Amino acid sequence: MAAGDDTADEIDRLRRDILACRVCEAHLPNPPRPIMAISATAKIVITGQAPGRLAHESGVPWNDPSGIRLREWMGIGDADFYNPAKVALVPMGFCFPGTGKSGDLPPRRECAPQWHGRIRNVLPPRRLTLLVGTYAQKAGLPKEFGTLLEPRIRNSLASGGDLIALPHPSWRVTGWMKRNAWFEEEVLPALRERIGRVLSPGGGRP
Repeated sequence: MAAGDDTADEIDRLRRDILACRVCEAHLPNPPRPIMAISATAKIVITGQAPGRLAHESGVPWNDPSGIRLREWMGIGDADFYNPAKVALVPMGFCFPGTGKSGDLPPRRECAPQWHGRIRNVLPPRRLTLLVGTYAQKAGLPKEFGTLLEPRIRNSLASGGDLIALPHPSWRVTGWMKRNAWFEEEVLPALRERIGRVLSPGGGRP
């Protein structure tokens, strides 16, 4: 069997294992419905929080206004965003955690330790990772990038590395963006240029 076949088989097994996961079932408001997208060729990895209610109901990640805003920030359409050969979607929690008093509950903390290591093993070694929101940034960003959102965004982009911090694109971000015009004026053009270069035919450095 060729090496490529081995990798494909490993990814298929991993997907089946994730879809069958019941580790945090007792803590979820609905039957588990893990949602993610992975491949051995994805040049971009998006790590967010956890699927929302609409994503849980449809089975489609980022299937809500936050996803529309994220795709606008990235400068790509649904065809690229939902193509796992190009973009992997690996949230901190794979199932909808439920709703609290002020929005969705945090992602279940059992999920990332259970699955992220295995997923990293099948992703390309060179990839651009977007860390969307506080939970993803706490788990994935070097501490020297800062503890507040603004320095995390600026430092991650300025570093030229393969990790970029972004705010969560929920409706709450609109007020933050008005107060921080630099995000739309400076960060988004640079982000779109980087993503366009990575996804271009032949690809560029992630």
